[in-house]
Amino acid sequence: MSYTSIQIKPETRIRLAQLKSNPRETYDEIINKLLDLIPKGDEEGEYTDEFKASLLRAKLDIKKGRLVSLEEAKRILGIE
Repeated sequence: MSYTSIQIKPETRIRLAQLKSNPRETYDEIINKLLDLIPKGDEEGEYTDEFKASLLRAKLDIKKGRLVSLEEAKRILGIE
């Protein structure tokens, strides 16, 4: 099996370490558990990787308060 290196901030490493269920769990296992939380699809079929990434971006936007009201979205889109 081959491995690769990734660059993460020390703070990110600490956050990942806090998610370990046991001291021997690897960061690869933790990252894969997090990736498994992304829905794979629904009754209409499997999601594309691009759609999965857009779901994550949308959840982050919501978490960070980057939202517009329905009325504002309608105004932006020119829908009455």
